[in-house]
Amino acid sequence: MKRLLRKILVRVYEWAKAASQQEKYMAFRQKYKIDPTFRFNGNNILIYGKGKLRIGRNSYIGSGSTLQLDQSQEISIGDNCRISHNVRMYTSSPVPDQDFSNFKNLTKRYGNITIGNAVWIGANVFINPGVSVGDNAIIGANSVVTKDIEPNAIVGGVPAKLIRFKKRDA
Repeated sequence: MKRLLRKILVRVYEWAKAASQQEKYMAFRQKYKIDPTFRFNGNNILIYGKGKLRIGRNSYIGSGSTLQLDQSQEISIGDNCRISHNVRMYTSSPVPDQDFSNFKNLTKRYGNITIGNAVWIGANVFINPGVSVGDNAIIGANSVVTKDIEPNAIVGGVPAKLIRFKKRDA
């Protein structure tokens, strides 16, 4: 009897958690410009800030990813993009060459993030403010993107560097 009750309670909890996630994702769709074919592929995806977000058709983002939209900044994600889990995109970040002991007077740098069409972003990638990623590019897992990426480029590493360009007849 206890086992059955435990199973029922676990299922009710899982159902409530899934319903809560879906409600959160619907709120994101209402607040930001997200194409109806875009998929939230997992749990704990966070989008926050007063900036703008535009996401194209047939793209998805994985569990645990975060998009931070500082006021007057924008993240634009094209069509047919694959964004894996634990990806971070921030439109503002503290300037590194400053004294962090004075927390109240920190200076930030700001910049829009543009992700082109048909981009594949691997797991655990961080994309800095002001970065543009060209169409059909690939960003390898665990990379930190600090500079623009050309179309058809395959990049990886910390900081992300060009590995090679895609072969045209593949």
